[in-house]
Amino acid sequence: MFRRRRSSDDFAEEIKSHFELEADELQSEGLSEEEARRRARVEFGNAQTAQERFYLSSRIVWFDNLLHDIKFAIRQLIKNPSFTFVAIVTLALGIAANSTIFSWINSTLLDPIPGIAHTRDMITIMRGERSEHPMPPFSYLDFADLRDSTRSFTGLLAYHDDYMTITGSDKPERLYGALVSSNYFEVLGVRPILGRSLESTAPNERLGVAEAVLGYGLWQKRFGADPSIIGKTIQINLHPYEIVGVAPEGFQGCKSGLRSELWIPVGMDSQVWGDDRRIKDRGTFWLNVLGKLKPGVDHRQAENELNILMRHLVEQFPDAHQGPNMISSDPLWRSPFGVNVYLSGTLPILLALALVLLLLACANVANLLLVRSVARRRELAIRLSMGASRWRLVLQLMVENGMIAMAGGGLALLLTTWTAHGMPAFLPTTNLPLTMNGSVDRTVLLATIMISLLTAAVSGVLPALRASSLSPMSALKDEALSTSGGIHKSRLAGGLVVGQIALSLLLLVCAGLFVRSLQSEQNSNPGFDPNHVFLAYFDLRPTGYSRAQGIAFDRQMLTRVKSLPGVQSVTLGDFSPLSFTIHSNIFQPEGYVPGKNESMEVDRGEVGPEYLQTVRTALLEGRDFTDSDDDGARPVSIVNKALADRYWPGQDAIGKRLHIAGRWTTVVGVAANGKYRRLVYDPAPLVLIPILQSYQTFQVLYVRVAGDPLSYGSSVERTIHGLNSDLPLFSETTLAANMRMGNAFERIAAAFAGSFGLLALILAAIGVYGVVAYATRQRTHEIGIRMALGAGKRDIFRQVLGRGLHFAGLGLVLGLMISFALTRYLRGMLYGVGTADWLTFVMVAILLCVATLIACFVPARRAASTDPMQALRTE
Repeated sequence: MFRRRRSSDDFAEEIKSHFELEADELQSEGLSEEEARRRARVEFGNAQTAQERFYLSSRIVWFDNLLHDIKFAIRQLIKNPSFTFVAIVTLALGIAANSTIFSWINSTLLDPIPGIAHTRDMITIMRGERSEHPMPPFSYLDFADLRDSTRSFTGLLAYHDDYMTITGSDKPERLYGALVSSNYFEVLGVRPILGRSLESTAPNERLGVAEAVLGYGLWQKRFGADPSIIGKTIQINLHPYEIVGVAPEGFQGCKSGLRSELWIPVGMDSQVWGDDRRIKDRGTFWLNVLGKLKPGVDHRQAENELNILMRHLVEQFPDAHQGPNMISSDPLWRSPFGVNVYLSGTLPILLALALVLLLLACANVANLLLVRSVARRRELAIRLSMGASRWRLVLQLMVENGMIAMAGGGLALLLTTWTAHGMPAFLPTTNLPLTMNGSVDRTVLLATIMISLLTAAVSGVLPALRASSLSPMSALKDEALSTSGGIHKSRLAGGLVVGQIALSLLLLVCAGLFVRSLQSEQNSNPGFDPNHVFLAYFDLRPTGYSRAQGIAFDRQMLTRVKSLPGVQSVTLGDFSPLSFTIHSNIFQPEGYVPGKNESMEVDRGEVGPEYLQTVRTALLEGRDFTDSDDDGARPVSIVNKALADRYWPGQDAIGKRLHIAGRWTTVVGVAANGKYRRLVYDPAPLVLIPILQSYQTFQVLYVRVAGDPLSYGSSVERTIHGLNSDLPLFSETTLAANMRMGNAFERIAAAFAGSFGLLALILAAIGVYGVVAYATRQRTHEIGIRMALGAGKRDIFRQVLGRGLHFAGLGLVLGLMISFALTRYLRGMLYGVGTADWLTFVMVAILLCVATLIACFVPARRAASTDPMQALRTE
């Protein structure tokens, strides 16, 4: 098969030789050289046609050989159903682990903005201190100046995601939308499937145009895919907008993992936010910015230009640009805005663990193939003695293994169609419009096929070379298979078992570290008591409440809910802890002089009276907020200990002033530290301000009760609807359930690492069992001799167990070395546990030793119960 080109050349040389002999013979009969050559060509015929016939016949032989090998492989696999089933399932598990993780990577990191074909030349632009949870980095005026001045981009776009409500119907519908610059769709290259994109109004963008582009899902769900929707009016936050377009299916906005369903011009911010301060104020940072690079410009050049432009703005408007103003950029797959900032660290590690699991599966199947090749030695020797070349035999064995791998790949693909949609199972019920499902598309299908082919090569090439290297004469004489080719003397089989144990130890150690890290997170003190707290979300803006009316409604609601039987305390907030809903602000503490380029960004929450009492956060100094902390009282605030220690070290924070949210406030309380973003984060500085002084229409109602919080849902809802029957509650849950979002990505890592570790343990045990059992069976004759010479059953039992423990010992040493070297890359993903955690390593080592002993027990017991007389008759 691999010599067809050389054979074709040999055939051409043979034609030439035959032609020259015929010409020489005619020339010896008296013909001239020219005439002799002419006559020889005529008698031979067309040489080119002969070569083409040979070429076609050689191709047919190649195809026939491949077809024959496939048919033969299928027959061999059907004849050994147990081996075939185990091999296919083993490879399917390894391939499915990789295809599942890759499907998630493909739908997030490789496709950060679904619905856009080319994202490589797009970057997300960040200003200031880098973090996993940055506040939007640009004001509108800064964005407009940068957009109009830059020469490195074909376009800069700006957007701000926010909740909006479709009103004008019996039941308002709350959804996630975006305020966007007028060039938003043009820069992204997104063309609406109906109508047009937003009107280009760059010179007068701040004035805004009341028009909207609907998301495909919203158009389908709410408007029944009406093809005549263009030109109709939709009411958003009580204001009418003309529908001018429908976005294509799949497009969901610029934040990875978050789905926007509506896009309106950035100039309409006053109708969403309530006033036009944000779009007019250069010091209010609320917009995210993406840029599309010009051809030939890399992101470093673009960064340099933007930093030069930004320095000019800082010099021109110094009061509006306190703190760090350095601009940096990221590719969209690791944008700090969206879920990719977390998945870009988690998914590659999970893929690496899945690849280790696949190597373990390949080693397991390779051992099965080695065992099977010993049983087929006579068959292979006969084929070699009848003239088959070694490479022809290797090819046939590789075709068999390819059939196993492709069958495993097919089964893995079926599993992936189910597991690809499993990520949301790790996420609690949340108000965030998360979209993190994987999918089996053409890219995943192609990747699965490539993984299957690679698996066939890795698992099959060594057994094929080993099986084809035998001596036909020796094999045909060796009826008892007791030569050095026996499996019990095969260093390759033993080496594969040692490798399996080492890889299993690595996976189990990683799983143990992730699980212990997760336990450490869950056992950590979040700074509040999440038990027995009911949460209800609502928004007063769609109901048309003014500020005064909204504050009056809040007061009445708090009074009535607190009077319900079983309710211990009640409060309000504009966030819930550990659910990615807390906000951040730039602030200025009294008496503190920031360092050059020091970030003054802190977490900020707006809460109601008795907030600390309701969530049971310890009050270290001062007082909690009360009903009297309203518009008529002096502005006040509560800070946590982390903020007081950082900005007023050694001083009494009570009575200090700080500037936040556009006003100076007086500190009236110091609360204990808590965790409000993720459990793995250290406590960060926090400022709480009264919601009755800094009013927000979107609110979360906290109700601490004596029993099951969900059982109070109906009574709380009736109480609220008693004040306003048209006010919808968007979500009803518990604080304990809601805070599970704070370690969602850690639970994903622990769950999958744990699953991979469990599969690794099972595969390693199967591998040890298979090799020890087959080696023991091949030594039946030897065991009979030993027992006849006086060896006891206990001696035979210990010897077989010793062989398994020998494998385990070598594998543990190798695995510990690999694990110590590689687990250091997990350092940034662990909490409360080190990468060399001795307890994890010891427990995993003991677990593997126990699994090895269990795997060897049955073969050892079978060997110890051997009848010496029967064994001596065994050939």
